[in-house]
Amino acid sequence: MPTQTFVLNGKSITVDVHDDVRVLWVLRDLLGVTGPKYGCGINVCKACTSHINGKAFNPCSVRVGDLSSDDEVTTIEGLPDTVGRDLHPMQQAWLDRDVAQCGYCQPGQIMAAVALVRKTRREGRSITEADLDGIRNICRCGTYTRIREAIKQGEQHM
Repeated sequence: MPTQTFVLNGKSITVDVHDDVRVLWVLRDLLGVTGPKYGCGINVCKACTSHINGKAFNPCSVRVGDLSSDDEVTTIEGLPDTVGRDLHPMQQAWLDRDVAQCGYCQPGQIMAAVALVRKTRREGRSITEADLDGIRNICRCGTYTRIREAIKQGEQHM
């Protein structure tokens, strides 16, 4: 079986798996990283949102063979390490704003929010309502108002 190597949450890892296996299955089933959730498996619900090289991506839609050995995949488990704290400021904002109900979509929501803040900062601006409208992560509990408030708070502390 072929081996695949990439960086996961700051550590280089190698797994024995075929090229066409989706990254989500490698993370969850082979590596035991369960923060990225399986929702739809077809890049619609965004419950698995993680980061690749600092940008949001959905591991359910990417083949592990498409990753290179220097690609950095960050999941919710590794997010605090990106700021050297126990919690990332966006995670703290989620707690402060009491966002989660069932919590299933929240790792993906947080990862999408962090990527959005990073994107707008690279563009030299703050998050707008239009940016928030563009987040497509699905929350079945409907906590979108609190999600938006938490993103704004998290942005202030990132």
